[in-house]
Amino acid sequence: MSEMTYRDALNLALKEELRRDPAVVVWGEDVALYEGSFKVTRGLLAEFGEDRIRDTPISENTIIGVSVGAAMGGLRPVAELMTINFALLAMDQIINHMAKIRSMFGGQIFLPMTVRMPSGGGSQLAAQHSQSLETYFMHCPGLRVLYPSTPADAKGLLKSAIRDNNPVIFLEHELLYNSKGEVPQDPEFLVPIGKAEVKRSGEQVTIVAYARMTVLALQAAEELAKEGISCEVLDLRSLAPLDEEAIITSVKKTGRAVVVDECWRTCGLGAEIANRICEQCFDILQAPVRRVSGLDVPMPYSRQIEKLCIPRTENVVSAVRDVMSGRY
Repeated sequence: MSEMTYRDALNLALKEELRRDPAVVVWGEDVALYEGSFKVTRGLLAEFGEDRIRDTPISENTIIGVSVGAAMGGLRPVAELMTINFALLAMDQIINHMAKIRSMFGGQIFLPMTVRMPSGGGSQLAAQHSQSLETYFMHCPGLRVLYPSTPADAKGLLKSAIRDNNPVIFLEHELLYNSKGEVPQDPEFLVPIGKAEVKRSGEQVTIVAYARMTVLALQAAEELAKEGISCEVLDLRSLAPLDEEAIITSVKKTGRAVVVDECWRTCGLGAEIANRICEQCFDILQAPVRRVSGLDVPMPYSRQIEKLCIPRTENVVSAVRDVMSGRY
């Protein structure tokens, strides 16, 4: 185990998979000479050359389209889009081709490709560059959607994504790149797709979260422990497929649930999880499921107003106190 940043864990995963499998290639805007907008592809061009690490034109639709064709032809492309916001320019390729081709070909071909995208708000980048669009991809059958919260999960999930024979949307929260944690050095370390993980065990309330929201949930759980409230923090890690069994098992244990997501509240991931909990745990719930979500507004540029639009630790603490007291 070595301590490293989220960014370096992703970089290590890419290097290990490029060394392991000559079919793996990395394409995207500024991934080669500039080594990526967030330096995740640092050192790849020098080690693997321009045949495998290639800068592309500024055309997200083209990046995904070429990757789809390459995956059909036997390569394992890892395409980087500079930000999830730019994926909107490639939604035709993602939704109508990347997600559907295997099914439309009757399962006769695989589509082993991964699309990496920085996501999330909090960097004062305003409305068009601060969106959390994970539910757009979760809504489409045929796509796997991963969103790790720790450096170890970032490495293990990215390696699993690259090895998977299905198309994967791999999201990375921009505010997590500098976070640090212990990461296994084993080149065969993998985190299974579709499996959530209990990051903190508790008895009285389940906090379901993912990505940066898991960090907030753990901070809230630590604060609430001082008040005698025992919180279990469940990190989804994989948004599609969703580990429903882990969610239901935890809520049946605690009898209460708070769901934390950064995306917009209306039709957001929190609503889907809350509904599944209500469907399967209604008889044992001791309080209504509480959601903590991003506000339904375009993200403002002002740092102080931006903070009000994204869930904060105090919002999670308040929500847990409410379900513990019966307030809603």
